[in-house]
Amino acid sequence: MEQAVFTTLCMVSDGNGSVLVQERVGGRWQGVAFPGGHVEPGESFTKSVVREVEEETGYTLENPRLCGIKQFPTDEGARYVILLYKADRFRGTLRSSDEGRVFWVRRDEIERAEMLPLFEDDGKSEFYCFAKDGEWSRVIL
Repeated sequence: MEQAVFTTLCMVSDGNGSVLVQERVGGRWQGVAFPGGHVEPGESFTKSVVREVEEETGYTLENPRLCGIKQFPTDEGARYVILLYKADRFRGTLRSSDEGRVFWVRRDEIERAEMLPLFEDDGKSEFYCFAKDGEWSRVIL
């Protein structure tokens, strides 16, 4: 039986051309990314993304929409699955967390973000990473 690790990411938009990002510190994944994190055992994917975004940003999402999946094999042989959401309705007060500083950036300032087509193109839904002939390959489907 294949093992899997489930996580979430959410592109939160303000309706005025900006998106919310987090400058992650410590941990396994560092750098600027959309907020999100691990799905807890027994937790729905949607409730997980709402919880993670609230923990990391102070915002409570209203009606996040699943828009894609990124997946890749782990060194341990499991499948790492990132469920991608987008949201443009939220409430609360922006605040950073121990996981990193959160801030708004203009969407047109984001460069080299491989997964953006999954958030923005309804015709794309999967970012698939795989090893082929000893080299890593990726494809957006």
